Amino acid sequence: MTKKNTLNVAEARQAMLDALTPVTGWEALPIRRALDRILYRDVTAPFDVPAHDNSAMDGYAVRFGDLSAGSETRLNIVGTAYAGNAFSGLVGKGQAVRIMTGAMLPRGADTVVVQEVVRVDGDAIIVPPGQEAEQNVRRAGEDLARGKPALLAGKRLGPAEIGLLASLGIGEVAVRRRLRVAFFSTGDEVASIGRPLAPGEIYDSNRYTLFGALTRLGVDLIDMGVVRDDPAALEQALKDAAAQADVILTSGGVSVGDADYIRELTSRLGNIEFWKLNIKPGRPMAFGRIGDAWLFGLPGNPVAVMVTFYQVVLDALCKLMGCAPLPERPLFKVPCASAITKSQARREFMRGVLFLDDDVWKVRLAGNQGSGILSSMSSANCFVVLPETSSDVAAGDLVYVQPFDGLI
Repeated sequence: MTKKNTLNVAEARQAMLDALTPVTGWEALPIRRALDRILYRDVTAPFDVPAHDNSAMDGYAVRFGDLSAGSETRLNIVGTAYAGNAFSGLVGKGQAVRIMTGAMLPRGADTVVVQEVVRVDGDAIIVPPGQEAEQNVRRAGEDLARGKPALLAGKRLGPAEIGLLASLGIGEVAVRRRLRVAFFSTGDEVASIGRPLAPGEIYDSNRYTLFGALTRLGVDLIDMGVVRDDPAALEQALKDAAAQADVILTSGGVSVGDADYIRELTSRLGNIEFWKLNIKPGRPMAFGRIGDAWLFGLPGNPVAVMVTFYQVVLDALCKLMGCAPLPERPLFKVPCASAITKSQARREFMRGVLFLDDDVWKVRLAGNQGSGILSSMSSANCFVVLPETSSDVAAGDLVYVQPFDGLI
């Protein structure tokens, strides 16, 4: 683990991933209750899928060797094959079988000619030239082969995976236990919803933002409310959280102000690995350990909380959950509709709106970009990512964008 204090996003993400190992423990669940859970062990296909060669189209099952390469071919219809009701005979020379999508390919046939190109003449069909061998045939096991892994451990079970398990006749599956996350906000100025604000107070939005993000992630939540800027109260909260959770997630109290105690307490109760990121917003962010729990100390500003969570913490939580490695976040370049001033050598995550203009995707900033302006996250649909080495952006320049879809 690196002891460098200020890290860029890639360094911070890798430092966390190198330090973390997935939680242990699993449970067996009916597949209808396993949606969005993490697969604990590989699932092996008990049989071929499809179980037999079958037709991918409505048409006629024929022997390719009977077809003329340069002229029409006349074949006699000798029966019909339905899905679930196979043709029991053998397709002989000069014969064809009417076949429906999904029906088992009759013995002797190796090719399916779609019905749209065929002319029917009484009990015979006329097949035009130009057909290809084995066209429109789905081979047994081409989707899943018997004895081979159908799903690998670490896969998040989405709708497609639940359906795949059902297609294999599997009604119960082993999944990892849920990650336990204790989270709380800090600050004397932070008020819980339900009472009038005193002068200088603000309502606690961070805890609700994190509640939404963590709920979507599928973890078990331990909401510890708001903890005041009191060292003794914060120390007790950290001890309580470490005793019952795998992860402690805090917001606020990680900077260098007189009332910022999270970093100091974490160092005393456990250890801290880094506490600064070279990004904007979100520079103060602590990562360390207290007892058996990993601590992620996020900044206090609402947008900085979301940026650090999705750019750094999300991958770490997925590693702890036992997820397979996440793919790289998609970044692509589009023209920027307006100028942007960049004054610091940090990676900036600005909130933007991707829009289509005369069939060209462009991006504009989503209002005020202050780290406390949570409405900018609500009105945006992407991050505008300005690397550390980039400078001011002129209108029309290409900039990197990272869509929210699939991330947030």
